[in-house]
Amino acid sequence: MSTTEFASASVEISQAAYECAHEVGIALARDHAAISTLAAHGIQGPLLLVESWFDPTLMDELRRLAPQRIVAAGFEEQVLETSLAEFNFILVSVDEQATYVPQVGTDSRVWLVDGRVPVATLAALGRPIGASVIVVNGDLRAYPSETRMTIHEAAQVEAFSDFGDDLAWQLAVVRRGDEIPGGGLLMFDAGFDRRLVAMYGHPTGSALGVLGEQSAEEGVVRLQSIVEGYDADGSVVLPTFEIIATIASASAGSDGDYSAETARDVIRPWIETAADNDMYVVLDLQPGRTDFLTQAKYYEEFLRLPNVGLALDPEWRLKPDQVHLRQIGSVDASEVNRVVEWLAGIVREEALPQKLLIVHQFRLDMISNRNQIETPPELAVLIQMDGQGPLTSKYNTWNVLTREFDADQLHWGWKNFYDEDSPMATTEQVLDLTPYPAFVSFQ
Repeated sequence: MSTTEFASASVEISQAAYECAHEVGIALARDHAAISTLAAHGIQGPLLLVESWFDPTLMDELRRLAPQRIVAAGFEEQVLETSLAEFNFILVSVDEQATYVPQVGTDSRVWLVDGRVPVATLAALGRPIGASVIVVNGDLRAYPSETRMTIHEAAQVEAFSDFGDDLAWQLAVVRRGDEIPGGGLLMFDAGFDRRLVAMYGHPTGSALGVLGEQSAEEGVVRLQSIVEGYDADGSVVLPTFEIIATIASASAGSDGDYSAETARDVIRPWIETAADNDMYVVLDLQPGRTDFLTQAKYYEEFLRLPNVGLALDPEWRLKPDQVHLRQIGSVDASEVNRVVEWLAGIVREEALPQKLLIVHQFRLDMISNRNQIETPPELAVLIQMDGQGPLTSKYNTWNVLTREFDADQLHWGWKNFYDEDSPMATTEQVLDLTPYPAFVSFQ
């Protein structure tokens, strides 16, 4: 904002907020030290800013307010005696070291600015009308919870700078206020280390994993023992149901895709139970000869919820002439990116917190062009090393996958198999892994 805009805004704010005023502060719009001095002084009324002279608009506002006194800073006394002869005024010395730190609270209005705007000046103007000033430097979703709450509860939020397209949807997320279970709007970058610990399987039985060995309500209780110890490194643990939504099939089926879609009504109670218990859900896709996006869209209603993420399992992504268990499937980054773009779009449309997208991998050739997988801010993209067998072999696979040159652009996960691992990694061994294991599941 220019000095002209600040001067004009000060009059408009005064007109909107005050019928009259016992006291009025006056400073030059360009004199930030004088403005801070008056703000710190605690003027009991509006702060009016002068661009370069006491113009008729400013004088009319002073006469309307009819203050008992005017507190001025940063002027020559002779100028005030000439311009303010009809008023009672005092001139205070400018403290060149004065700073005015705007207080972030539950105000009715919030003004978002960048570092180029004189924050103290805008904050001093906003104080009389209950406006907080928040400097935007980076992702709004990463701001402290107190700041996000101020934005969320404000009756009106205005941007005083050109922030580009990202601010609009990030602001919508903060304003909606739906958080990831356990708190925050970013999955792994919200000021603490979050770790999801999951039970994997299918709701209808135990053949495909531990999740189906009990009901959803009983699964909540069992997860309490499974997650125990995974916060030993200071992480915030988020219990999770990892549900096989589409199951790789030995037969082509009526649609010929060698994959069986689980009815939404079978999955819905698990998602509702998870939401009731502040838990996360990941829907896992084993698409056979169809593509991941086609299957993901079948579960779109769930993916529009703030506590549901998605997992893609390339092991079960077949080429047209392949069948399961004869070949290990694979996927190219281009197909993953179609899911990325679609899922990120849902996050923006629904103003959701960051959503988890997992891609399983235990061989390099399972994901071709992995370095081309897009990682937009709407999603937390994670590679889960889900190989099974001797622990030394799993360590070797982990090291190979995580040492690829794109590894630091991704989050990482580990999988434990109760029956197939020999031995299964202990909690301490998982926590010792590098990079940080942000997702751990049990099958």
